[in-house]
Amino acid sequence: MAALPVFRWRLAPDGYATRRQLRARGLRPGGQEVAATLERPRRRRAPLVAHLYRVDQAVPVRPMTPAKWAALAKANAAGRHCPQCHRDAGYVIPTSLGTCVPCAYPNDLSRSA
Repeated sequence: MAALPVFRWRLAPDGYATRRQLRARGLRPGGQEVAATLERPRRRRAPLVAHLYRVDQAVPVRPMTPAKWAALAKANAAGRHCPQCHRDAGYVIPTSLGTCVPCAYPNDLSRSA
């Protein structure tokens, strides 16, 4: 197996892209192996590494089906539902609280003002 080419930060040639860059173009790696790596040096720590894929071998992103849209809507609704007061909070409930803010801080004096 040949070693992957390593490029410095901002010096990768055209034709390579990260997953995020591919997604911004409406593409995905499509099963291809990592073609190269990109390294960003840092002081006193190991460099940040990003995997690069070939743009010419990337394939279009699969479109969302109605079933996927429905599943996503259901998951988002579940994240807004407070398990304590059983209401839709109107926002995604933080996992650090586990409940909506009024249930997490019932004696907060700033709400009465």
